[in-house]
Amino acid sequence: MQVRKAVIPAAGWGTRFLPVTRAYPKELLPLVNKPLIQIAVEEAVASGIEEVIIVVAAECSAIRNYFRPIPELGVLLEQRGDSSLAEEMRCLESLVRISYVSQCARLGLGHAVLSAREALGDEPFAVILPDDVVDSSESALSQMLRIFCDYGGSVLGVESIKTADIQRYGVIRPETVGARVHRVRSLIEKPSLDITPSQLGIVGRYILTPQIFDAIAAVGPGHGGEIQLTDALSILLETQPIYALEFYGRRFDVGSPLGWLEAQVAFGIRHSEYGDILRQKLRHMV
Repeated sequence: MQVRKAVIPAAGWGTRFLPVTRAYPKELLPLVNKPLIQIAVEEAVASGIEEVIIVVAAECSAIRNYFRPIPELGVLLEQRGDSSLAEEMRCLESLVRISYVSQCARLGLGHAVLSAREALGDEPFAVILPDDVVDSSESALSQMLRIFCDYGGSVLGVESIKTADIQRYGVIRPETVGARVHRVRSLIEKPSLDITPSQLGIVGRYILTPQIFDAIAAVGPGHGGEIQLTDALSILLETQPIYALEFYGRRFDVGSPLGWLEAQVAFGIRHSEYGDILRQKLRHMV
């Protein structure tokens, strides 16, 4: 079955980026000159997704406004002779069909996904977390969609996590079934080092079957008092197989200041306009 829709959760508190996220959603933080929410939407489009559902906090209008048409901006840019930038803005406004769902309370990733149930319908869908930016020649989601087609079950994006960070991730117990492909035998959210089933942590990309909604509805508050998607996946695992892919590419955790700074440098030094100048400036700074 084709995966046509993707949900992008964007209603979290962004506590790792406080104090800026008191008034500014972290999904609008720029990576060079593109906000994280745009990078996530562009990955969805590049992977063949036809519709994107963005889950936002009820009081947040900034993300809703970002993709809306602004005709007067296009007129201004054309008058200034910047036709290429005007065209770029028009393309941004028509990237893909986008709808918005309000998350009534910030109760975790599982709750955010459940909030989009009506918009997603009874079909498989993707989840993209803007906190995780993957630098790769083929998008992480595209790689995962092939595994979904080949194996027919939900697919989780995973990577090997440093021991010191393992307690920040949902972790799988894998059974290897192909090149970088694993069947998931169990999952645990934010395990302590003495009980972690492996070093493979789930990192911001999911392809899920619609049965996940009933599983989410069945779980109570988990780690941190939130509705954890990992707990729901454990319930789903009782009735259908789940797979995990160690996708190719370098992941940046841009939900933390250090990861965001690292990504800024990595993407900045390759930027067609700013790269050469940035390299020179960094050499002088060092």
